[in-house]
Amino acid sequence: MDDSVGFLLARAGGRAIRGLNRGLEPFGLRTRHYTVLMAAAQHGGLAQRELGDLLGIDPSAVVALVDDLQTAGLVRRDPHPDDRRTRLVVLTDEGLKTFGEAAALASKIDDETLAPLDAAERATLADLLRRIARP
Repeated sequence: MDDSVGFLLARAGGRAIRGLNRGLEPFGLRTRHYTVLMAAAQHGGLAQRELGDLLGIDPSAVVALVDDLQTAGLVRRDPHPDDRRTRLVVLTDEGLKTFGEAAALASKIDDETLAPLDAAERATLADLLRRIARP
């Protein structure tokens, strides 16, 4: 099993997600909520379909995640300037504050998860994962 790249990726990913979920508990968030906040912070207003495509999440799951975040006051759905049928998911001021705090925590958890690697190995790993993760 130690030679199976898929197994090792799943195991490492599971470890990272469990750590992040524990860290996000005080914010009332899970990893998937955090990824929606991150996408909205990095890209500005995104349609739910764009969020799903960007994050690789089923559209119905995106709706539920955005509903959770909207109920918590972290995002709002604004009208799209060019398409009346589309709403853009935008961070509220509280969402921006929460994302900033959660991002700092996520960075700390990343550092803990990647502690066995030196800086060059971390950069190589991130590059390799980006190449693999592209659709």
